[in-house]
Amino acid sequence: EGSDLLLLVPSVAGIVGSIILPILGAVPDGAIMLFSGLGDIEAAQESLSVGVGALAGSTIMLLTIPWSMSIFAGRVNIHPTTGKLGYTDKPKLSPGHGLVSSALHTGVALTDSIRHGAVIMVATTIPYFLIQGPAFFLHGPKEEVAENEKSWALAGLVVCLVGFVLYLFLQVQISHRGEDKLQRVAVMKKLLSEGKVSLSGALVDIVKRDQKRKARAGTNYESLNESDDYPSDAVKDYLEGVLYEAFDKYDKNKNHDLDKKEAFIFFRDFHEEISSEEMDALFVRYDTDGDGTISFDEFVGMCYKIILSQMYKDDGFEPNNEQEAFEQSIRPEQGDEEEEEEDIPEGISDLPPEKQQAAIVKKSLIMLTVGTALVLLFSDPMVDVLQEMAARVGVSPFYVSFLLAPLAANASEVIASQYYAAKKTRKTITVSLTALEGAAAMNNTFCLSIFMGLIYFRGLAWEYSAETIAILLVEFVIGIFVQKKKMTTLEGVLVLSIFPLSLVLVYVLEMLGFD
Repeated sequence: EGSDLLLLVPSVAGIVGSIILPILGAVPDGAIMLFSGLGDIEAAQESLSVGVGALAGSTIMLLTIPWSMSIFAGRVNIHPTTGKLGYTDKPKLSPGHGLVSSALHTGVALTDSIRHGAVIMVATTIPYFLIQGPAFFLHGPKEEVAENEKSWALAGLVVCLVGFVLYLFLQVQISHRGEDKLQRVAVMKKLLSEGKVSLSGALVDIVKRDQKRKARAGTNYESLNESDDYPSDAVKDYLEGVLYEAFDKYDKNKNHDLDKKEAFIFFRDFHEEISSEEMDALFVRYDTDGDGTISFDEFVGMCYKIILSQMYKDDGFEPNNEQEAFEQSIRPEQGDEEEEEEDIPEGISDLPPEKQQAAIVKKSLIMLTVGTALVLLFSDPMVDVLQEMAARVGVSPFYVSFLLAPLAANASEVIASQYYAAKKTRKTITVSLTALEGAAAMNNTFCLSIFMGLIYFRGLAWEYSAETIAILLVEFVIGIFVQKKKMTTLEGVLVLSIFPLSLVLVYVLEMLGFD
């Protein structure tokens, strides 16, 4: 939640989305793995099974259960003769599909980004081969095996760290290309609907950066042709993404327009203090045909003007003559009464937009710090609890950790993937599935580097051939699965079945003598 808040601050949103979010997503798994390898060497060698279970369970679970759930949530019609996906159909998913029809004639698009994400995920499995290859041929006492594996573990550690840095660099490049905009827009909509920020507070920095760009352009042709009544294309994309669903929600009679009452309720709910005089002035300016209602495009312009007005009022920006005249037209008459000082509001959404941005940064940093501290604080006792549960049930700690650790460590990724997939567009299913691929890649780099470090620095032995085979097999199967144009609901069910089958595979391999 803290990192979601930071996505509202454009100056750091790119770094948050590309670096901080992936790292924080891997911290719970990484912490479990780290604490599972600490303590007495003999005890650590035993408890390391908990860490391996968390790593395998997290990676395999992310690529199977939430993946198949995303396919189900995001599925649309597939035309039975042309095979075309129904993203432009109304409705996108026809009711009354039978079981067979739903399995074969509904599904999702697999875009180039999903395929590229799968290639990156598979490429990050190289460290597994570095440590597992020699482990197949090393036998004898654990101390001797651990000593012989040290150099390979060091090589794996270096490759993990290099892969981790390269992966983060790639995410930064994606952010600079604006491909993370969908995630930022989704966070804005979520926080606005929850009333945690106002409309101006969520978008003021984006508008401000655009205004500075216009100022730097000077007498540039583009700046001469951009009116302060309507936003530039870059800001318009954000506004449309944030406002479209809300516009439809407040359009009670579904005529694709908002009247004054509907618009007034919208701004009140989004914590914008608009008087009736100001609303009248806004409608005079944006109701171009004078029918008493505004279209979506006109509504976007109106919201943009309100954000501009708040920005000029609170941040000391110099408005142009047109903006200043508009401010005068909507400003109520001032009486002679003495101005009263208002109490400072408690909620972020009630603060002026600029103060909201400062409050957002402060609150998010506190939440990030406290959340990370809680994860670190409880990871060590969680390892002990998983071990004790395994002892009482009479099974290997690996299986308990495989099933339970991901529920605690990866809940946020599961919830986020379902949220995006349910929007039923090519873009949102891309965000959903690439996020799961990215989480697996982080496990292959950040989390696996912790294991490599434990093996090298603590002298522990890598005795997890069965588990490694299961992880690699699942990642390669998913990597092959997505090298197509679409995935049907039936294929989503097959992906779901991989999770229990992987557990069976580990059990069978161990019975066959793999560690």
